[in-house]
Amino acid sequence: QVQLVESGGDLVQAGDSLRLSCAASGGTLQNHAMGWFRQAPGKKREVVSCIDGGAGEASYVDSVKGRFTISRDDVDNTVHLQMDSLKAEDTAVYHCGTDFGYVGSSWCRNPAFDRWGQGTQVTVSS
Repeated sequence: QVQLVESGGDLVQAGDSLRLSCAASGGTLQNHAMGWFRQAPGKKREVVSCIDGGAGEASYVDSVKGRFTISRDDVDNTVHLQMDSLKAEDTAVYHCGTDFGYVGSSWCRNPAFDRWGQGTQVTVSS
């Protein structure tokens, strides 16, 4: 069973940058679309970014477009989320995940997660 472990979260000031990483063990991420979602206290889960398993096409929620960049390294079995120009409203626990049983190329259009990691805390002070 594939395990996902996120890292890279920290306490930073508004305007700073962070690079989150998601490392997989026990299996490969190759050909699987991967997504990052965040969960803040009292707020709904929000998918912030997704990357296809094939061509690596990326998508973002409007609130992070132009500030966040998702990437993947199928050799290292990792997915990254570069977060620039951070804002206080980006404060949340960030999780990476996917549905390893999904077959197709449209998962990122409506991501439904069946596996995710424990998350990494991002706190942005204003």
